[in-house]
Amino acid sequence: MASTTPASRISTTTVVLTATATLATAGLAYALYFDYRRRHDLSFRRALKKQHKATLKAAEQDAKASEQSQKQRIKQLVVEANDEGFPKDPEETEGYFMQEVARGEGMCSDGSDPVEAALCFFRALKVYPQPRELISIYDKTVPKPILDILAEMIAVDPSISVSGSSSDAGHGVVE
Repeated sequence: MASTTPASRISTTTVVLTATATLATAGLAYALYFDYRRRHDLSFRRALKKQHKATLKAAEQDAKASEQSQKQRIKQLVVEANDEGFPKDPEETEGYFMQEVARGEGMCSDGSDPVEAALCFFRALKVYPQPRELISIYDKTVPKPILDILAEMIAVDPSISVSGSSSDAGHGVVE
C-alpha cells in the first residue's frame, strides 16, 4: 500500500504541472494572438483606439467632478469657519492662532486630509493682524498642495485683504 502513495503523489504533481504549463501556454498564445490582431487588423486597432479615448475621457470627467466637489467643500468650510467666528481678545487670539498653526503643521506631517490642514492655516490667517506677512511665511513652510488649497480659501473669503497698500509692505519683516 505504501507503493501507491508515492505514485499518487507523482501523478498529482504531474497533473498540477501539466495544468500550470497548459495555462501558461494558453496565456502566451492569447498574448501572441492579441498582438497579431493589433498589428494586422485595422478595425481591431480602431476599436482599441476608441476604447482608449473613452477611458481617457472618463478619467478626465472624473477629475473635473472631483475638482468641483473639492471647490464646493472648500466654499462650505470657509463659510462654516466664518460662521463659527473668531476670538476678539488679544490673548485668546494669540492662543487660537498658535493652536491652529500647530494643528495644521501636525496634519501636514501625519498626512491627514489636506483640506482640513489648509482650514487650520486659514483660521490662523483670519486672526493674524498682518495677513500678507503670514502668507509669505506660509509660502516658505507649508507644502504646495496645502498652500494651493489655502489660496482657494483666501479667494473664496473676501474679508482677507492680501493686496494691502505698499506702505505696509515691509513692516515687521527683516531679511
